[in-house]
Amino acid sequence: MKCGVVVFPGSNCDHDIYHVLKHVLGQDVVFLWHQDQDIRGCDLVVLPGGFSYGDYLRSGALASLSSIMGAVRRHGEAGGLVLGVCNGFQILLEAGLLPGALVHNQSLRFECRDVFLRVETTDLPFTSAYRSRQVIRVPIAHMEGNFQAPEEVLDDLEAQGRVVFRYCDAEGQPACQANPNGSARDIAGIANDRGNILGMMPHPERCAEEILGNTDGLALFSGLVEACAAELQGVAS
Repeated sequence: MKCGVVVFPGSNCDHDIYHVLKHVLGQDVVFLWHQDQDIRGCDLVVLPGGFSYGDYLRSGALASLSSIMGAVRRHGEAGGLVLGVCNGFQILLEAGLLPGALVHNQSLRFECRDVFLRVETTDLPFTSAYRSRQVIRVPIAHMEGNFQAPEEVLDDLEAQGRVVFRYCDAEGQPACQANPNGSARDIAGIANDRGNILGMMPHPERCAEEILGNTDGLALFSGLVEACAAELQGVAS
């Protein structure tokens, strides 16, 4: 599996994701610069967390206009895998590749801590290695992670199984105190209608090794690798 990690001015989680894919899972990984015109044959493209372009205008707004995003859009529209984490999720929304918007946290503070997520669907490449309704612990670090959308859009996301992760307590129950930012319906991550593009605010790359004290995020990346390998094997046969 060839993976590309996009680097924007202000990205700060690019090396974290590179490390997990390259050194933990042994995949072929390249950095893609924001001014690049193509994704160099990558099967998976990751938009990492950070503060692209200093979050000027709005988080992700300027990055969504970068040269590389034309290639990312074409890749996603062709069914290629795209993952946006934190700032990457903001960029996907600003680019129109996912619906809705991310606004300031309800607390009006930068939130940085571990949260619990419930895995809402396991029929996507991103979640195939999880169990349905499994509760995982994943770090967050954001100021604008409050996901909002019109009620009809939220209803469609729910009905189509496109809410992928939901904030919850340790027992898997949604609760006001378990939602760190005020996101509508406790939404922490969503997918597009084809299921090949995922945006999420929490950072799975920060909980993907034993040395970090938590490996709950590793299954997201290992599931992607296994899904891609199965697809490539199917094409070859």
